[in-house]
Amino acid sequence: MKFQPQASHFIDGAYVEDSEGKLIDVIYPATGEVIAQLHSATPAIVDMALKSAEAAKAEWAALSGTERGRILRRAADIMRARNYDLSVLETHDTGKPIQETTVADATSGADALEYFGGLAGSLTGEHIPLAGGDFVYTIREALGVCVGIGAWNYPTQIACWKGAPALACGNTMVFKPSETTPLSALKVAEILIEAGAPKGIYNVVQGYGDVGAALVTDSRVAKVSLTGSVPTGKKVYAAAAAGMKHVTMELGGKSPMIVFDDADIENAVSGAILGNFYSSGQVCSNGTRVFVQKNIKEAFLSRLSERLANAKIGDPMDEDVSFGPMVSENQLNIALGYVAKGKAEGARLVCGGDRIDGDGFYMQPTVFADVTDEMIIAREEIFGPVMSVLDFDTEEEVMARANATEFGLAAGVFTADLTRAHRIVAGFEAGTCYINTYNLAPVEAPFGGSKMSGVGRENSKLAINHFSEMKTVYVSMNDVEAPY
Repeated sequence: MKFQPQASHFIDGAYVEDSEGKLIDVIYPATGEVIAQLHSATPAIVDMALKSAEAAKAEWAALSGTERGRILRRAADIMRARNYDLSVLETHDTGKPIQETTVADATSGADALEYFGGLAGSLTGEHIPLAGGDFVYTIREALGVCVGIGAWNYPTQIACWKGAPALACGNTMVFKPSETTPLSALKVAEILIEAGAPKGIYNVVQGYGDVGAALVTDSRVAKVSLTGSVPTGKKVYAAAAAGMKHVTMELGGKSPMIVFDDADIENAVSGAILGNFYSSGQVCSNGTRVFVQKNIKEAFLSRLSERLANAKIGDPMDEDVSFGPMVSENQLNIALGYVAKGKAEGARLVCGGDRIDGDGFYMQPTVFADVTDEMIIAREEIFGPVMSVLDFDTEEEVMARANATEFGLAAGVFTADLTRAHRIVAGFEAGTCYINTYNLAPVEAPFGGSKMSGVGRENSKLAINHFSEMKTVYVSMNDVEAPY
């Protein structure tokens, strides 16, 4: 099956090609088959996209927020109407099961378009009265041209999570998807034009790291929003800082999930499954360090193993399949390399650990027990279906260990004691926390991390502050006094 788009890039409302760019093979992770070929953006393509976004920004920002919001909400409706087709594309782009993509990908993108479309008309400044009749008023203004750089695990969602708040505020955007999953963002750009968006407000260019670097360092760019790894984030943040650009960084993690002995075991196991094996473990907020209180550890591991045996692994286009391949051969080998390290360090392999024979980039859901804090598998982000189970005795002990990481994206706790639950999340050094659930990310709530896991927040009203700035206007109603 082929998914070849009309051209590699979408600029100024139309598909654009430049075959001089380096070839990008789009590989279906379930079979290893090349399903499309695109070209990385040449300097001419990058310049074309930025010129288009620059030319479109004044007209777009001049519209009322209500007018901009109407277009975003119309795009959300179109996206929902085409959810199945977009999900098929997402499944072939990423390898995630159709069972998953139909409920978690384009639908999440549509939610973002609808939410920020609804907010757009409410974006105002404020009036600040002062003594003596003077007053200040503020004006919320767009930043200008924004660059979005996406990760490969949620290409449709990320394209909208970055695009929707940017456009709602009156900015224009140039979005670069991951070269591993380049197809889905093109459809987002198409849908926006169909919904009535002016040409040039949302452009998509393909490419490798050099294209991202060219976008981030261009003087026409006012804002950079990246979803990716910590090492990539450090480079992009530094490059953007050189131009004093606004920045949002949504990076990786090694998040803790704490299970106390009074927790509902079924719910805790469900949370651990969602926090380790959804999207074959390729989720930045995954709770991959699962701390289980000692007296329930074996019961937890036993029930987890039983339920993992029910995972249906296979063709991701089969609606009964609940566990698909990893996104690429490279990512599969990285995960298998960590399995080898876990074994070498003496962790107990409870289940899984092997590549699955046949076509595609499949590996078994993998669980290690008796993991200790200093082991590599407990310290480094794997980004694959590998869970580390660590045991603990006391609340004080586990909190110190949970926070002993450079990361701070997410954290979760399972307990029947809600007083303890709130005490635990208050103590977590993480930006996104969960009580008796895991990995839910509604657009209405802020999402993002602390420490090395990022800067800023995506979604919610907070995202508006990351895609706009306030102009302050002091109005004097009195004579001006000066010392001479």
